[in-house]
Amino acid sequence: MCEWDEFDQSRSQMRAVLARDQGGEVPPFLLLSLPGISAHEQRVCSDLWVRDRIAARRPERDRLAFRFPIAPRDKIRIAYLSNDFHDHATSRLLIETLEAHDHNRFEVHAYSFGVDDGGGMRQRLCSSFDAFHDVTAMSDTDAARTIHSAGIDILVDLKGYTRGARTGIMMLHPAPVQVNYLGYPGTMGGDTCDYIITDPFMTPMEIASAYSEAFAYMPHSYQPHGRKSTIGRRPERAELGLPKTGFVFCCFNQAYKITPARFDLWCRLLSAAPDSVLWLLADERAQGNLRGEALRRGIIPDRLVFAPHMTQSDHLSRLQNADLVLDTSPFGAHTTASDALWCGVPIITCAGETFPSRVAGSLLHAIGMPELIARNEDEYFSAALAFATQPGLLHACKAKLRRNRMTTPLFDVAAYTAALESLYGAMWERHRCGVAHTTIGAVAI
Repeated sequence: MCEWDEFDQSRSQMRAVLARDQGGEVPPFLLLSLPGISAHEQRVCSDLWVRDRIAARRPERDRLAFRFPIAPRDKIRIAYLSNDFHDHATSRLLIETLEAHDHNRFEVHAYSFGVDDGGGMRQRLCSSFDAFHDVTAMSDTDAARTIHSAGIDILVDLKGYTRGARTGIMMLHPAPVQVNYLGYPGTMGGDTCDYIITDPFMTPMEIASAYSEAFAYMPHSYQPHGRKSTIGRRPERAELGLPKTGFVFCCFNQAYKITPARFDLWCRLLSAAPDSVLWLLADERAQGNLRGEALRRGIIPDRLVFAPHMTQSDHLSRLQNADLVLDTSPFGAHTTASDALWCGVPIITCAGETFPSRVAGSLLHAIGMPELIARNEDEYFSAALAFATQPGLLHACKAKLRRNRMTTPLFDVAAYTAALESLYGAMWERHRCGVAHTTIGAVAI
C-alpha cells in the first residue's frame, strides 16, 4: 500500500523475529522486498519456515517410503508443478520453452493445482505437454503418490513460496530429483529441492552457502522468454493518459516492490527533468499514498500517471510509449523487465546481492547491454538523468537494443531450451551415478 511511516523499523523487527529461531513465523516471500536483508538471512528465513513443516510431514514421508529404481528408459520424465497453468506471467515466460522441448529425449508432464480458465493459454499449455494432470482436488499425499506412480524423474516446482503454492507436495519428495525454477526468486530452504536453476550473474559461486539448493547454471540468463509475443500498434500517448511531449520514466512493477529510498530517487529525477512523468502500474490501494509521497518531495502529484491492468497484447503495445524503465530494489523487475526489452525499451537497474535484485541485470547481460547495470544509486541516477536530458544518448541505446533483440541469447528460445535440457540431463545422470548435488553448468559470465 506504500504506507511507509514504519518502514524503517521493519528490518530490525524481522531480524528480531528470525533471531528467536522459531519455525514458520516469517513467510520467506516477505523478506525478498525488504532492503538490507542479505541472501544468507533469506536462507535462514526459508530454513525456519520449512523446518517444522518438514518435521510434521516426516511420518507421512516415511510411511510412503517412495523408492526410485533406476531402470533403463528411452526418455527422461520431467514434470512441472504449478497452479499457474493459465494466462499468468510464469506461463507467458515459459510457454515457448515448453513447446520447444525435445520429446524424443524427454517425456514432459504437467501437474496442475490451479484454475482451468478455458482460455487460449491454458489450451496452448495442455498441447505442449505429453500429459497434463489436474491434481487440484487431491491432497498433498495423493498428489505425491500420483507423481511417484508416473515414474517422474525430475520434478520442477514453479511456485516456491508464492501465492497458492503447495510446497507440501515437494516436501514428500515424490521424485528422485527436485528443482526450484522460475516462480520463486530465492532458496526454498531445507531439503525441499536439490537444484535451483539460475545463471552466473544471478548467483555467483561465492554466494552458494546462502542457498540450500545446488546451482544449475544456464549459460546466459536463467529466465526464459519467447519470440512469439505480438507487439501491436503503438497507441497515442493521449489514449494512455500521458502528456503529448516530455520524457516518460516507467516502472510497471507491483507497488510492494517500491521502497521509500527508490521513490526518493525517482522524485529527484522528476525534479531534474521538469517535463518528465513517472508511469506506474495502477493499484487502488497505493495510488493515493504514492501521490502524497510525491507531494511531500516537492513533486506535483499529477506527474505520476497510473496505467490500468490490460491484456498482455495491449500491455506490450502501450509499453512502446515508455522512454526508460526504472527498476526497483531489492525486489526488481522480472517479467516486466523482459517485456520492456522485448518492446525495445531500455531498463536501468542497480544489482544487489540477492536473487530478486539481480534479475534485470541477468537479462541485460543476456541481451548484450550490461552498461545499463549501475554499480550504485548515484550511477543509477546519473544514467537515468542522462537518458532523460540527452535525446541522442537514448536514441543510440534504443538502436542498440533493436539490433540485439534478435541476435543475442535472451530471446533465443531454441538455444535456451537446449541449455535447460542439458541441465536436466546432467541432473539425471548424476542421480543415476549416485553423485552428490553440486554446481552444474557454466560458471563464468
